[in-house]
Amino acid sequence: MSIAEPPRFTEPTAPTHPQAPEPQPYQWGPVPPSDPPYQWAPDPVTQPVAPAPRYAPPAQPLQPPLPPSSGWAPGTSTQLASPALSAAAPAATATPGTAQASMRTTNVSAWFGAQKVLERVSLLMEPGKVTALIGPSGCGKSTFLRILNRMHELIPGAALSGTVELDGIDVYGQTLRVTETRLRVGMVFQKPNPFPSMTIAQNVLAGLKLSGKKVANRDALVKVCLERAGLWRETRNRLNDSGASLSGGQQQRLCIARALAVQPRVLLMDEPCSALDPISTGVIEETIKELCNEVTIVIVTHNMQQALRVSDNCALFLLDGEGQPGHIIEAGPTRQMFEDPQDPRTSDYVHGRFG
Repeated sequence: MSIAEPPRFTEPTAPTHPQAPEPQPYQWGPVPPSDPPYQWAPDPVTQPVAPAPRYAPPAQPLQPPLPPSSGWAPGTSTQLASPALSAAAPAATATPGTAQASMRTTNVSAWFGAQKVLERVSLLMEPGKVTALIGPSGCGKSTFLRILNRMHELIPGAALSGTVELDGIDVYGQTLRVTETRLRVGMVFQKPNPFPSMTIAQNVLAGLKLSGKKVANRDALVKVCLERAGLWRETRNRLNDSGASLSGGQQQRLCIARALAVQPRVLLMDEPCSALDPISTGVIEETIKELCNEVTIVIVTHNMQQALRVSDNCALFLLDGEGQPGHIIEAGPTRQMFEDPQDPRTSDYVHGRFG
């Protein structure tokens, strides 16, 4: 009797566990009602509303501009410590043809869109002096600096109210064009920005080319500007090298020379030493001390010792709280601000207790 061959393979047995059910689509529950938009409460204003801002007012500003007033009064945000810097003091004017000039702001407020960033700032920047703007980050110092030479209006949605005067002339009025204002009020920025495709000499003369000003002897002007910026000895044999070939401190002094070439009356400096080493910082500070004999200088700095070393007058900007506009709480001679301030917050800030 023959034996049957075993099957070549066995049938798979049934699975020992049932198959998982097919996933069902997620059933979204009812969408909860969204919160109503935040309603801004109107700020209490006890004084009449001033005329509309001078250009491009922001849509529905959080707080309408306040009218001009003479000096400081209780309840306002700007208090000046020294009569010499008071906005109510007689305007200081420079003799026509001289380099030194005075600048004065009266009740300057500024907005970015609906956000108010400066509140009624009044300050006199005396001719031939260095005025330092100090205060924590975000309190409007750089914004105030840009307002002085009309760079604030280049930002979309920016607006301002109040007056800015150069030797008694409103720089936002009809007398001065924008280009004339920026020629008379030069600017040196926080980060050195020489033109890398230009030589050192061409960088010095770049402002003349852009403004269309002509000079009889360009070589002499290059030498004079580099000497005034403290850079001539280091660059006199390499004037045809690229401006980008210089060190950081040298590039910043090159930018100062470029600003001086158009013969400004006022020179604005926005933290010019913040990215430099101590040696380069010392050279820039010596340059500032020498230049103040020829031009009026306004400098923003976070270095309290630098403010004490180079400035004649000082103004402290502070915020009253998060989201509030910056304003000056005290201004006056630098020594007085550091040694005998009128506001205790000034003493706390300059001695490093906050900020």
